[in-house]
Amino acid sequence: METSEGSPKGIFIFLFFSFALSSVFYYLIISTGRLAVGWGLYVTGLMWCPGAAALLTCLTLKRSVSSLGWKWGRTKYQMLSYAVPIAYSALAYGCVWTLGFGALGDGAFIGNVKASFGFQALPSGLAVVLYILFQGTIGMAGSCSRALGEEIGWRGFLVPELAKTTTFTKTALISGVIWSVWHYPILLFADYNSGTPWWYGLSCFTVMVIAMSYVFAWMRLRSGSLWTGMFLHASHNLFVQSIFDPLTGDTGQTKYIVGEFGIALTVSSVIFAFIFWRNRSSLPAHALGLDQKESETEAGSLSGVDNNAY
Repeated sequence: METSEGSPKGIFIFLFFSFALSSVFYYLIISTGRLAVGWGLYVTGLMWCPGAAALLTCLTLKRSVSSLGWKWGRTKYQMLSYAVPIAYSALAYGCVWTLGFGALGDGAFIGNVKASFGFQALPSGLAVVLYILFQGTIGMAGSCSRALGEEIGWRGFLVPELAKTTTFTKTALISGVIWSVWHYPILLFADYNSGTPWWYGLSCFTVMVIAMSYVFAWMRLRSGSLWTGMFLHASHNLFVQSIFDPLTGDTGQTKYIVGEFGIALTVSSVIFAFIFWRNRSSLPAHALGLDQKESETEAGSLSGVDNNAY
């Protein structure tokens, strides 16, 4: 039976299981230094470790797995979760292309798309549009199947557990730090990087992930559904890694600007994090700090408005 109180013990157990299970796949990937080893199945296994850890934690604590947030919630939050990564990616890459830090349209990639999809007779622009449509629909199925593994853990268990005992700001920050650190072994010791110095890529990646955690945590707590995390995560991975990145041609220092290890996506993620953080007053009471809740309660009593209403 799930309790209403947060459990530091539960968080510790979850983190233990997460990193213990992940260590198997860390070893398998790092031993070759390539994410593509094992046809990418090792990466899929790694991404499902937090989810497996959340299920094992529920079993250990004798909690119902329904506490992880399986309900669908309001569809508008799922649709917003799909759209937000497209928006912050479009902002980042739009600036990159406009300012000349990267070229819009990589010829080699577009050629591969046309050959792979049988689009040789089509104009390049139409081929790219069709590629994006196929990726953004059918491609999302595969992306969701992998992202769900992480999200059962990070947003299904960890975020709600943290929110029971601390503020939204700290919940997002702590979960973001853990989420970023979990990636460090393959970032530092495999080829999950863009070829920039390790300290640069690590810094950009860490800030980006922590910033994204404010968006992910807000969606999870506002909707009550872990599926928002799945759509956010899957949409981010698909549009950044399979669309925006490969469509951007290198103009010299592009690797320092684009991707999950570049400054552009880091800045746009921080902007979106600030937007969602500013809207934290719309979250359930347990996700807000005591001082903030008291001030909002007082303001609500004067205005007749419930600031925490869904």
